[in-house]
Amino acid sequence: MVAPLYVTDSGLLFHAGKILVITVGLPARGKTHISRALERYLRWMGVKTHVVSLGDYRRKTLGGAQKLPPDYFTLGDKSPETIELRKKVSAGCEKLIWDFFENGQVVIYDANNGTRAARHAVAEKFAKEDIHVIMLESMCDNNEIIEANIRSVKISSPDYRDWDPDQAVKDYYRRIEDHEKYYEPVEEKTWPYIRILNVGEKIMVNNLKGYLQSRIVFFLMNIHNRYRTIYFARSGQSLIEHSYKADSDLSPAGWEYAEKLKEFVLERRAKSLEQRGLNPQDRRLVIWTSTRRRSHHTAWPFLQSTSSASSTPTSSTPSIVGLTALNEEPGPKPPPLNVKVIEKQQMSEINPGIWDGLTPDQARKYYPQDWQRFVKDPYSFRAPRAESYHDLSVRLEPVLIELEREQEDLLIIGHASVIRCLLAYLIGLPASEIPAIEVARGDLMEVVPASYGVHTQNFHFWDGPGRHGDSNYSGKDENNFYENYAEDTKGKKAAPQEPEASISALEAA
Repeated sequence: MVAPLYVTDSGLLFHAGKILVITVGLPARGKTHISRALERYLRWMGVKTHVVSLGDYRRKTLGGAQKLPPDYFTLGDKSPETIELRKKVSAGCEKLIWDFFENGQVVIYDANNGTRAARHAVAEKFAKEDIHVIMLESMCDNNEIIEANIRSVKISSPDYRDWDPDQAVKDYYRRIEDHEKYYEPVEEKTWPYIRILNVGEKIMVNNLKGYLQSRIVFFLMNIHNRYRTIYFARSGQSLIEHSYKADSDLSPAGWEYAEKLKEFVLERRAKSLEQRGLNPQDRRLVIWTSTRRRSHHTAWPFLQSTSSASSTPTSSTPSIVGLTALNEEPGPKPPPLNVKVIEKQQMSEINPGIWDGLTPDQARKYYPQDWQRFVKDPYSFRAPRAESYHDLSVRLEPVLIELEREQEDLLIIGHASVIRCLLAYLIGLPASEIPAIEVARGDLMEVVPASYGVHTQNFHFWDGPGRHGDSNYSGKDENNFYENYAEDTKGKKAAPQEPEASISALEAA
């Protein structure tokens, strides 16, 4: 298993030395998407990793394509001005790589590197300094993937600001055609290489060595660049909120919350898909829950709306408590949902051990030394018979890989601790900040993986019991602080939020 493991004085993990990954491929072949995804995974492993993008650096130093000479993007004879500008950009990128290697371990050089001479020149400079070089070639013969990549990524860059989208696509295709004249695939065996077809459809490997390099290959075998949205929501309030051992059912307020969650997710997802010209009925929504009752029972309203849902309770039907909240209204029935619910045992909440059911004051009183160690390092510290957040991250690694493989829209109904780990992985937060991420019940977090990172938004949809509290249910469960430690952590890191979506701080139940 892999997770952020340890820190060495040199910052180099797994005895792997320093690694330079040089991307190779024609434009719009998914190199940037692969580079950013690999960077995210290696950082989650604890490896100091950085992507150096030649295109980003060129835009920052020289501006958009409109400010460049006409022959800048061609690969034939060039004017002295263009030659000088290209040398300036290449030298600047190489300096960024050298600077990062002073304290970092892996650099991914995101550029076309389409000629054998160009990529070998770069590789030889770094190999002389005992830096391991890997060629990472992304090939694509699927025209749908190429055009989707151009429309979703390339024409939205500063190079095509204020352009008509169709004209921008045509211009970018002309740029690709020029590169195709001079492109040389990675067929030489001078350096270790990884060749990927259609972003994960097929992968070829040559002469890679060591654990970290093998993990890179393993990760690349499990990625894709199909558009999908990932939603996160906490499970509903349970009858016994303060006990890890008690696998209790949802409270009446929890069943009401589950119904509101279903309505809001379907409404938000339909709006998002319609903006992209897609029919929600044509795309399946996959729902992941833990095996704990309060998690998978929160998904029950989605199942009640599917064609396979039965009106007769079975052994797998949730407790009758709260089912009145799910009774169908008279009148025409809506079309059945295209939904699949999967329970994952690895997604159970963090185990508090001897701190189960304790308030922060009780933990400080009964276990003062453990408490001080916990406050100093809430990510790595493990209370007696408990799990640390590091332990939880290790447990969740198979889920992360499945998260990368999943091509359908995904709703994760989970526990605060689990959502913290998964969200930190997606948005690239360091491990030390995982316990400080606020995950409030009543908020839907939307994450859209993209080539240049992820787009995140928060939507608030619930103010009932379990969030703000009432006479019967407390909004803040002090007896379950280990699961909800973000309430007591300074410097919380919440997901970016849509302006019109309100969110109340320190209200996670």
